Amino acid sequence: MQATSIFRLSWNMLSHLFSIWAFSILLYPCHASRTGASASSPTIPIIDVGYAKYQGYYNASNGITEFIGIRYGAPPTGDLRFAAPQIPSITSGVQQATVNPNMCYQSGVSGSDLNDAPQSEDCLFLNVLVPGHMPTNTTVGSGIPVLVWVHGGAYVEGDISRAEYNATDLVINSHHSLIVVSIQYRLGLFGFLAGQEVKDGGALNAGLLDQQFAFQWIQEHISKFGGDPSHVTIWGQSAGAGSMLQHLVANNGNTEPPLFHAVISSSTFLPSQYWYNDTIPQYYYNQVVSLGGCASASDTLFCLRALNASQLGVVNNNITTLSPVDSFAFVPVVDGTFIVDRPTVLMQDRRVNGELYLAFGNSHEGTDFVNAETVANMSVVEYVAALFPKLGSGDVQEAAYLYRDMGTPLEQMQWIQGDTVFLCPTYYMLAAFPGRSWRGFWAVPPGLHADDLKYYFNNTAPPYDNPAFDASYVESYMSFARFFDVNQKFDLIDITPYWEPYATGNTEMLFNHTESGVPVVQPFNTDQGLVDRCAFWHSVSELIGQ
Repeated sequence: MQATSIFRLSWNMLSHLFSIWAFSILLYPCHASRTGASASSPTIPIIDVGYAKYQGYYNASNGITEFIGIRYGAPPTGDLRFAAPQIPSITSGVQQATVNPNMCYQSGVSGSDLNDAPQSEDCLFLNVLVPGHMPTNTTVGSGIPVLVWVHGGAYVEGDISRAEYNATDLVINSHHSLIVVSIQYRLGLFGFLAGQEVKDGGALNAGLLDQQFAFQWIQEHISKFGGDPSHVTIWGQSAGAGSMLQHLVANNGNTEPPLFHAVISSSTFLPSQYWYNDTIPQYYYNQVVSLGGCASASDTLFCLRALNASQLGVVNNNITTLSPVDSFAFVPVVDGTFIVDRPTVLMQDRRVNGELYLAFGNSHEGTDFVNAETVANMSVVEYVAALFPKLGSGDVQEAAYLYRDMGTPLEQMQWIQGDTVFLCPTYYMLAAFPGRSWRGFWAVPPGLHADDLKYYFNNTAPPYDNPAFDASYVESYMSFARFFDVNQKFDLIDITPYWEPYATGNTEMLFNHTESGVPVVQPFNTDQGLVDRCAFWHSVSELIGQ
């Protein structure tokens, strides 16, 4: 690695900078003189997606042409509840894509988190954000790289209108060089109800199928917005990152035609993922049936489909809050078709979609996921046994022993939660892309789950606000999506050194700062203790549902 590469641009990099500048001038002309266009302005092209025509608007305040609330799937209501997504019905006229859509039914959120958008089953919408002012003639063939954002929320909450992840920020952070698509998908029991009855009469992992349906929509239609369907990066955070893991291994790692080239995960989320008819997902199905008043029905799934959506929403919320200690009721399952086997098996065999992978994670991922009051009277051994009920007593004892020197019992439980659900699954993914993956490690104190969101979404000032640090962190994502190369820079203040591909026990990129506030962006080797703990969890992955 040449030290001078950190401090000066090569001719090749300057060429890329010029290309971006020229591209922005062509696509984003005279921004300072524009006063903005109304939603009905004839200067914004009308995009025909077959079943409907959509017209967005130019937002002069951010220099982005925004298409807000495009329907990509038919309302999953009636017979389509618990079914795979379907193509929408034909709608005549021009639809104004200017208003935030309904959000999918949420669980465990209220008040300001809901942003006044109604909850509804009719929620399969996406936003398309195009840099610059689109001309009246569509920009088919422009070939702009595409970044797809999938929100998190433990598979039970989240939407595309929430302020804390406003996707226009991603276009701005890319220096207006990316088209960004953000999507919604069914949540909670509406999207992740499992059990034999759902297998027989519906679609398992409906929320993941929604996401795949949106990715297919992008392949078919994004060129009409000027996007390049062969240059697509999908990115998710938390449950969105867990979704990225699912799409990597989907269809036995052989999704055809391919729906993306590169994948980014921020805080990979892999709670226990059992077979669809295992006792645990079947237990939750039975609980839904009981709370929904369908226990005496001859066809319980038919009965659940007949319930009022708001009534089912109450059931959804109740079961989510009644989950056992630090576990999750409605999550992906192994269904035998879309997810053909346990994710760790597929990743170990390198049966994965995509060509490149970039992983980010935070230093203390598990802290917020351990309820201190619930576990106050539990030993670490009891906690492990409760979290993973299929583990034998010997494995439970060994697991607890691995964390014996990692702080108080509560802190040990937090490390267990962080390792098993977030950190170790990330390393399994990295190993599936030898020489084609990179790992970033967020350690800015306190390093909690989702702390890094404030640095690539700009609605609030980040706690550590250093321009060079901020640019370096954000550009890691944007360079990867823009160039498929985490080392290709386009911001002169980026201080990230050359970033080696990841290999087990080898190089990660640390993002932190000193006590005096000096940014620290430098490579380091994965902690061997973490490597050893992940090796143990991988050895019992079948028993913990991974």
